[in-house]
Amino acid sequence: QLVESGGGLVQPGGSLRLSCRVSGAITSVFNTYDMGWYRQAPGKQRELVASITSSRSTTYIDSVRGRFTVSRDGSKKTVYLQMNSLKPEDTAVYYCNNLYQPLDWGQGTQVTVSS
Repeated sequence: QLVESGGGLVQPGGSLRLSCRVSGAITSVFNTYDMGWYRQAPGKQRELVASITSSRSTTYIDSVRGRFTVSRDGSKKTVYLQMNSLKPEDTAVYYCNNLYQPLDWGQGTQVTVSS
């Protein structure tokens, strides 16, 4: 099970830290998973925003590189997304999932960037 949290309403230029906690039977293999953060804005398809491998290699899409940082804590079975210098176009529901063997999607966490 994937549970995302940490979203909210923030002004442009603000910051948020999202968390994605893994629970259930998959926790025993969490540290072997390559994980991704995705987002879906209204009327748009879900897109991969950032990823982190089991060895902590990271990738980002161009529009968030330098502003977002993905990390993970194996002991807490959690993946994080630190989002700085937020822009209105970052407004979306954010999800996490296994990068190559997707699990059932969680409920996501809403991020709204607005003045």
